[in-house]
Amino acid sequence: MSDADLLFMSAARAAAQIRAGKLSPVDYVDAVLAGIARANPALNAFSHVMADEARRDAITAERAVRRGDPLGPLHGVPVHIKDLVEVAGVPFRRGTAIFADAVGAKDDITVTRLRAAGAIVVGKTATPEFGVKALTDGPGFGITRNPWNPERTPGGSSGGAAAATAAFMGPLHQGSDAAGSIRIPAAFSGVFGHKPTFGLVPNYPLPPHIGNLANMGPITRTVTDAALMLNVLAQPDSRDFMSAPAVAQDENYLNGLEAGIEGVRIAYSPTLGGNGWADDDVASAVKAAADVLADLGAIVEEADPEIPDTRPIIDAIWSTADTWLISQISPEKRELMDPGLLAIAEEGRKYGVTELVDSYAKRVLLGNAMARFHQTYDLLLTPQMPLEAFTAGRNVPEGRDMKEWVDWSPFTYPFNLTMQPACSVPCGLGNTRMPVAFQLIGRHWEDALLLRTARAYEKARPFVAAPGYV
Repeated sequence: MSDADLLFMSAARAAAQIRAGKLSPVDYVDAVLAGIARANPALNAFSHVMADEARRDAITAERAVRRGDPLGPLHGVPVHIKDLVEVAGVPFRRGTAIFADAVGAKDDITVTRLRAAGAIVVGKTATPEFGVKALTDGPGFGITRNPWNPERTPGGSSGGAAAATAAFMGPLHQGSDAAGSIRIPAAFSGVFGHKPTFGLVPNYPLPPHIGNLANMGPITRTVTDAALMLNVLAQPDSRDFMSAPAVAQDENYLNGLEAGIEGVRIAYSPTLGGNGWADDDVASAVKAAADVLADLGAIVEEADPEIPDTRPIIDAIWSTADTWLISQISPEKRELMDPGLLAIAEEGRKYGVTELVDSYAKRVLLGNAMARFHQTYDLLLTPQMPLEAFTAGRNVPEGRDMKEWVDWSPFTYPFNLTMQPACSVPCGLGNTRMPVAFQLIGRHWEDALLLRTARAYEKARPFVAAPGYV
């Protein structure tokens, strides 16, 4: 089997082939490392590649197959970890120059879960400084680029993971999402990304400044691979005091994935009740996707949730969180940091206690409004990103009256505020031949329905792959 065949293979198929003794974990890891060596110099998707460790673990995995040992669901399958997550003995820079020499002391929960399932950690993917913006660039590591067009951004903050996914540098990628950081780069890069219900995937140590916004989840090329990975990630852990109890985590997300969506009630909202907007090509592609879901048996109606203006809520919560973050860093080290992050932190100083508490009160009202909306509709469908990926290294697209990333990502952060599950589903290419996507949002704990709906769409309209990488 050629390297191209191995790189194109889904994680689900590879895991089955390894269990059957038809695929060598060593060959698989070597193919992924070769793919990284070919594609990464132009894309800068990785902060660190663990070649020696991965080959060692692949040999161990292969011996286990030969011995007939019990094998986990991801046995021998390569996985990449975002560099906001700690891996023992591996550089842990968190996208910033101030931690240029930091090394992980232990494995994070996510890494522990993946290793226990048999996955082989191959690399750390790039993230902007502390993951606080929706691009992937910074003074600590440079610019990560989009496989569809290296002049464009892959988005962020899980931009390295999304770029690596789209460029076939591995099948499974861990992302994190506190305001859109899984879904934004998945949309810009033409891959699938799922932000689980808050608490479904344990997150320890929780980021103290954005703990009740942040989620761990998969970025993959197929919906089935995301479900397979979510089965592993959604395991209880008492160290995360906001993690769901085991009773909420015992679902197998592969069960029923192929069951279809007959009778599922979907609200199609092009602007999220006036909170968002979309360029004409994106809006047209998302409307076409809604029509496909209707053809597949879903009951699709155009309807907007009655929700308050979400932008002031995230502005207050996000900027003051950044203010707290910067307060933990010495003034001399701040000189090494991204000026954009420092500017947002400075904005946060303008909020008083009453304004900040008011934003949290409005967040509760937003959550209540969405709960009422889902009494009628099973799912909400919106555009994911309102525009195609723009020039890499910029915070905003050229020629538009925008100042920061929140201006061009209106559909993501509302559902971090409400803690609902949401996923980004590729639905073709826009006018500049860059990927576009729609977003599905569901009730709390109904991640399986999102995945089933995304899978139904994927079967009807297979996701388009970035050319030139396999």
